[in-house]
Amino acid sequence: MSLDQKLILASGSPRRLDLLNQVGIKPARLMPMDIDESPKKSEHPRSLARRLSSEKAEAALAAIQGDAAWRSSYILSADTVVAVGRRILSKTEYMDEASAALHLLSGRGHWVYTGVCLVTPGGQFRQKVVETKVRFKRLSEREIAAYLASDQWRGKAGAYAIQGIAASFVQKLVGSYTNVVGLPLYETSLLLNGEGFEVSRQWADG
Repeated sequence: MSLDQKLILASGSPRRLDLLNQVGIKPARLMPMDIDESPKKSEHPRSLARRLSSEKAEAALAAIQGDAAWRSSYILSADTVVAVGRRILSKTEYMDEASAALHLLSGRGHWVYTGVCLVTPGGQFRQKVVETKVRFKRLSEREIAAYLASDQWRGKAGAYAIQGIAASFVQKLVGSYTNVVGLPLYETSLLLNGEGFEVSRQWADG
């Protein structure tokens, strides 16, 4: 990667890193940002995804301000929100939370919103929110119990990761698959290319 094309990924998600690597983008630095991800009262899931991605980018930008080596970098951040209507399904840490989320998603459609925020070397913020509609089949109690035992729900918004066992739950998906994984690659590439970070240029580097 050339010096004028340094990209910082303001995320600790291995899935987002894998997705970027899939399209030939290798961030020069990973900077997970620890922010409060709690939704505000009556906040729409789409607005939450936008706000959190922006706050992560702002935090990363503030962190590199005093470091000349990184001050002219691009910063990319993202946040994914799963919702049924306006009801936001947070990242699940406990089995009872995961069980409740899976019972709610069973046999119905839900929305996955990912806010993507890009900060240019000149300090300009560019944002996009991408939405995908996902419909789960009706899950049996046995399937839910077996999935909970797999532990793949832990720390996941909506209690599932589509790139794992839960792929077998998806009856229909309308929109971007990579958005549900955690980073919509088409829209992210558009943002980067539009601000002078040439995605195809990275392919030759690596």
